[in-house]
Amino acid sequence: MKLEIISKKPKGVSRAVPILFVHGAWHGAWCWEKNFMPYFAENGYTAYALSLRGHGNSDVPAHFRWMRIADYVADVAQVVDQLPEKPVMVGHSMGGLIVQKYLEEYTAPAAVLLASVPVKGVFRTTYRIALRHPLAFLKANLTWSLYPIIGKPNLARDAFFSKDISPDKLNGYFSLMQDESYLAFLDMMLFNLPNPEKVSTELLILGAEEDAIFHPDEIEATAAAYDTKAEIFKGMAHDMMLEAGWQTVADRIMNWLDEEVV
Repeated sequence: MKLEIISKKPKGVSRAVPILFVHGAWHGAWCWEKNFMPYFAENGYTAYALSLRGHGNSDVPAHFRWMRIADYVADVAQVVDQLPEKPVMVGHSMGGLIVQKYLEEYTAPAAVLLASVPVKGVFRTTYRIALRHPLAFLKANLTWSLYPIIGKPNLARDAFFSKDISPDKLNGYFSLMQDESYLAFLDMMLFNLPNPEKVSTELLILGAEEDAIFHPDEIEATAAAYDTKAEIFKGMAHDMMLEAGWQTVADRIMNWLDEEVV
């Protein structure tokens, strides 16, 4: 499988451990490229981001709607094997679930779950979407395509961004969003949920106060399952790496890594 991998390297001396960013549903490596990757590189980290199969500029499988979370985990494993050192892993939303599942089989120097799929899955999220946007939800299930859920700029804004995002930014991000695998959605809801008992890697778990996808209490429940505490960022929506306060989130991650990774 040919996967898109983008990278950003420091201009000076780089830290010993790189970072691999894993995007969520409907997104691609592009969501890390605007803010997080150059900022982490400025602070000495070699930053990588992949686009999972069917996303960004990666190969699109013939039957994309049948891709499973296990397929995405295999994509991450493929990329990690290509890197010179084992990376710190940062997973957003569905990418957070992928990181959790990856860490059930492998280890990493440390990992960050950013507005991640909760350990109990996306049932509550699905219910909220069905209530807020019943026609889009119905179309998604009739067509076995998740794109209708975010298929208009206003739907993408409701899902991912603060209400005051500028139209130009919203339209720019929306133009890069793609369909998501229907079976991956079923895995997130029921069939391939995390097993924290299998994970030994230290985790930092972050959430957003105004997240319409995963509410703070779901993020806190995930942290409790890993015997840690979540940190919730006030006034932020789901796409924490693209929100106005993204630098505060990035700084918290780097401060934690300074403590956890030598």
